[in-house]
Amino acid sequence: MIGHLTGTIIHTDLKFVVLDVNGVGYKIHTNTAILDGKTSEIASFWTYLAVRENALDLYGFQKKEELDFFELLLTVSGIGPKSALGIMSAASLSNLRQAISSGDTSHLVKVSGVGKKNAEKIVIELKDKLENIAFEATSLSGDIDALEALKSLGYSERESREALKKVSDESDVGQKVKKALKLLS
Repeated sequence: MIGHLTGTIIHTDLKFVVLDVNGVGYKIHTNTAILDGKTSEIASFWTYLAVRENALDLYGFQKKEELDFFELLLTVSGIGPKSALGIMSAASLSNLRQAISSGDTSHLVKVSGVGKKNAEKIVIELKDKLENIAFEATSLSGDIDALEALKSLGYSERESREALKKVSDESDVGQKVKKALKLLS
């Protein structure tokens, strides 16, 4: 799997760049916002390799968060790499996250190939996943273990997350669970 590439941009087109990495040119489909005729510049891309029956396509992003969001979009049935890239070209990452969290489909229906039903499906399927990602990104490493412990005790994920946010100053997982249990009872 090709996860990251750094090289010189030798060609740009409407939807892709060709990146020369030590004499090998990689065609990387990317967001139209970063394509403005930049050639002979050093660039780095976090990449996703889409394997199909008749093609191997690379999709590239300048930030790891963009790649993570792209991969999250691919988990929605009916959304392929080209649609996901189109969605990410429609608005900034923060705007897309906020729109999905609030249930707003206006940014999503602007994209060619994403109708109202697919936009609603994206919102429904990704709303909780985005909350989990935001929680994991801001949590300490032990929060995930504490979250799983609380869930195994019968508390909902939402209740568990809220309680753990309030005891985030605790570093020991056991103590974190104990304090969270006191808050939940």
